[in-house]
Amino acid sequence: MENASKALIIAGAILLSILLISLGIMVYTNSKGTVEGSNLSKQEKEAFNSEWLSYEGTKTAVEVKTMIQAVNASNSTEEKNGKKKYIVVTKSSSAPSSNSGWKKNYSTSDITNDKTYTVKLGYSDGLVVSIAYY
Repeated sequence: MENASKALIIAGAILLSILLISLGIMVYTNSKGTVEGSNLSKQEKEAFNSEWLSYEGTKTAVEVKTMIQAVNASNSTEEKNGKKKYIVVTKSSSAPSSNSGWKKNYSTSDITNDKTYTVKLGYSDGLVVSIAYY
């Protein structure tokens, strides 16, 4: 009977150690995913930027309005996902190099339909963070 109780204690210790090892592996895997998610890979940056590269250059008013609507949708999605890849839209000749002061919705009311606009992209760490049109 004494041997049976020692065997149960040993079995319990083994099960407990397996549980602790599994818990450690799970915590490590989750923290690794969080750290990797904070820095975008080159491919993720290129995929994000590719959406905005087509708007650069001389564009019609309709194209600029479409771009602003796309920025509004992207900023809203980024806010919901918590990734914070926001884009700032400004009506000036130079694009800011940061996305501080972003808005969820930019207005298209100041865009004149019979005019063409020049669109410039602003980058920070290889990622489009701002778009300027004039």
